[in-house]
Amino acid sequence: MANSSTVFMVWTNWPEDHDLTSVTDTLLKEKLVACINRFPVVVSSYIWNGQPETSREIPVLLKTTADRYPALEQRLKALHPYELPEIIAVSVEQGLPAYLQWVENATSV
Repeated sequence: MANSSTVFMVWTNWPEDHDLTSVTDTLLKEKLVACINRFPVVVSSYIWNGQPETSREIPVLLKTTADRYPALEQRLKALHPYELPEIIAVSVEQGLPAYLQWVENATSV
């Protein structure tokens, strides 16, 4: 049975004009994630190449396991249009045991 330390929440942002349908289909079909949440467009402000920038982005939250994270990170880097995509993984401290097990089962290869 999965425990909380095996489940990761992964955060990334994509350009507003990017069609994420093929990306999400790919990640799900390859069992790199159990679930993907796409949020409404946000305005992001940041420093890039020493200059302030602002862009409209789609925040994306992915659920995966520690075992699948390295492959997910590589796939996100390959699919992402940004030179340096935001990819942040956080280990889940607690969660509903049945949900954590579902994430584990959905990403098992």
